[in-house]
Amino acid sequence: MAETKHRVEERTGRAAFLVGAGILLSRIAGLFRQSVFAHFFGNSAIAGAFQAAFRIPNVLQNLFGEGVLSASFIPEYAALLASGRQDEADEVAVAVGAALALVSAIIVVIGVFSAPLLVDIFASGFPPELRPLTIELVQILFPGAALLVCSAWCLGVLNSHRKFLMSYSAPLAWNAAMIGALVYYGPSHTPARLAVILAWASIVGSAAQFAVQLPAVIRLSGRLRRTVEYKHEAVRRVFRNFLPAFMSRGVVQLSTYIDLMIAGALGAAASTAVSGLSYAQTLYMLPGSLFGMAVTAAELPAMASVTGDQGTVHAKLRDRLNAGMARIAFYIVPSVVAFLALGDVIIGGILQTGRFKAADTVYVWYILAGSTVGLLASTLGRLDSSTYFALRDSRTPMRFAILRIALTTVLGYICALKVPVWLGVDLKYGAVGLAASAGVAGWIEFILLRRGLTRKIGRTGLIPSYVVMLWLAALPAAGIAWEVKRHLPPLRPAYVALIVLPVYGIIYLGLSVALRVPESTLLIGRIRRKVAG
Repeated sequence: MAETKHRVEERTGRAAFLVGAGILLSRIAGLFRQSVFAHFFGNSAIAGAFQAAFRIPNVLQNLFGEGVLSASFIPEYAALLASGRQDEADEVAVAVGAALALVSAIIVVIGVFSAPLLVDIFASGFPPELRPLTIELVQILFPGAALLVCSAWCLGVLNSHRKFLMSYSAPLAWNAAMIGALVYYGPSHTPARLAVILAWASIVGSAAQFAVQLPAVIRLSGRLRRTVEYKHEAVRRVFRNFLPAFMSRGVVQLSTYIDLMIAGALGAAASTAVSGLSYAQTLYMLPGSLFGMAVTAAELPAMASVTGDQGTVHAKLRDRLNAGMARIAFYIVPSVVAFLALGDVIIGGILQTGRFKAADTVYVWYILAGSTVGLLASTLGRLDSSTYFALRDSRTPMRFAILRIALTTVLGYICALKVPVWLGVDLKYGAVGLAASAGVAGWIEFILLRRGLTRKIGRTGLIPSYVVMLWLAALPAAGIAWEVKRHLPPLRPAYVALIVLPVYGIIYLGLSVALRVPESTLLIGRIRRKVAG
């Protein structure tokens, strides 16, 4: 029994590693893309226009993208595969894929024609001269979002077959197209013209991201039918679970829309705030993607495939959930501390080049620090939501997600538009309050998710002493790294990051080993085996 449990944990750990490796590759490419983008655009009004235009078509990804589709589609598809019903699984895959393609195409047409209205809603405070450019960018970018939805469908199929590396590294193609356009056209074009070129490059990259996954999907599901069958009960369950999954999994993306609307209303500071939020959110989402998504993506198919009587299923889910939360916290807690204490080092090392100046680094650091308020809650909450989906309960997390959206809207409005006026500071700092208020709402949602799971499957959660050890390892490590930064001679920001951040990471790992944090021991053992192998 113990040996079987060990093999299951090893397979899940390997799956999480593959997810993490794929995400790491794509996120590194994404950070490099943002660095090149910052070099040519800085934190300028044109940068804000592009970032706003880029977010508006993402409604397609938010509605039908990876998180939502995985939550509604993977549990049904993986369960059919686990029971050996390949033909039925193929029927479900084809039906869901056809429905996604049709609805996405309709939304693209609507989005292109309604671009002026969308820009007026989400970028109401932008200067009038930016409006035509923002509208043009939105119209170009909408079809690319539809292609990314098709890519998310491929990811759902591949993940259910435990093919994680391909699906999560596919965004490399999208990033490569945009980086190539920036490097080739950037030196010889104005920022406004370059923004248009970059939007077209995004379309090319979206098509490439879909294309690189499609052959593997066809190979794994060679019996995919040409006819579409919507009568299968599993297909109906996917569609029934779609709205709740959208509300619970898509809440983070919906929160970014609310952030965009509020930031876009900050008057003269609107374009600067939108651009700054985008830079900060790229960094903020990195640890959640690398560690939270890696664990969650690996666990969801495994949880959905658990069989047995109710007591056995609940016990297995508790074990998986507790182990997953411990793995997530081991990486997220030091990420929070690093963003708070060393955010200027991180941002400067990645973004401070060309038109992106030291003052921009400090401004984005403030926003990033505000974002860390809810980083741990949001990441753990994603795993909690997956547990509900594995139990075929998508409505409970939906209710909590709706509450989070409401709180994000109310708190964000107050913190972004009112608090700066009360404090007598520049309105651009409303973006900091906006980021922090979303974190508060995230904690409330997480607490509700946790209580609901306790009623369903029994008590789960992180051991308090374990969390204390993580903070005791991270805080001194950050203090030492801060002192190293203070005593460095004047250097380029990238060199400072290359010196300070490894110091922080090594000391955190060393202290966690000294404190006998179980995850650190497992990590060291994994590294040793890789080196020996």
